[in-house]
Amino acid sequence: MTFSPVIPFSGLQGWQFLSSTLERQKAAQVQGESFQRDTEYFAEKISSVRSADDLIEDRRLLSVALTAFGLEGDIENKFLIKKVLEDGSLKPDALANRFTDKRYLELTQAFGFGDFDTPNTVLSEFPSDILNLYNERSFEVAVGEQDETMRLALTLELELSKIAASESNERSKWYLVLGNPPLKQVFETALGLGSGFGSLDIDRQAEELRERSKKIIGVEEFASFEQGEVVDKFRNLFLLRTEVQNASNLSSQNIALALLGS
Repeated sequence: MTFSPVIPFSGLQGWQFLSSTLERQKAAQVQGESFQRDTEYFAEKISSVRSADDLIEDRRLLSVALTAFGLEGDIENKFLIKKVLEDGSLKPDALANRFTDKRYLELTQAFGFGDFDTPNTVLSEFPSDILNLYNERSFEVAVGEQDETMRLALTLELELSKIAASESNERSKWYLVLGNPPLKQVFETALGLGSGFGSLDIDRQAEELRERSKKIIGVEEFASFEQGEVVDKFRNLFLLRTEVQNASNLSSQNIALALLGS
């Protein structure tokens, strides 16, 4: 049976419940038969995978690998994934380097098929490294199947801390936000950016994120997102704005139904 997290409410109330029961619910997922079968299979088989073809041809292994990097939606797009893996990350024109979404770059760097004669899959710590990511991401996927807003709230702290701790300069960190579609969506919602934001020049988008973050949540430097209270404030703002948007959409639907009924 597939694990289904318990999320009885939406918005802030839902987040408060989820965060207070998080460890118990994660433990329940890990104990599930389906989860254990998949992780045990990956741990046993991945060292025999020596090429992108080997990974692509084993759907169970591929599913774990893609989920670990938040790319589970690409499970049917095998041609793209194969190309990303085979191109690697060292060449400037490698496909993963040309994508705005840097999750593909993280995927190919982790496996190393296109970068080294011997891939990282043979390393003794490789299975545990990927499965640690899979444990987190698969729980997020399960949460998202019930409430996508809760999934975005759940991933927020990890994604912000990764960028804040990176060696990128201050300006580049805002570009990394734009290269992470789920995180970009949170920023757009929390900062009240309109539908036209995505059509702006990429440099202007990065500047707009920086300016609004400073004005609305008092973030002078991206490193501020390593502080728990800043993340909490930002997450709460995102959840509140999402509730307002949903209420507005519902009101609009009710008005439309009333007009149609009349």
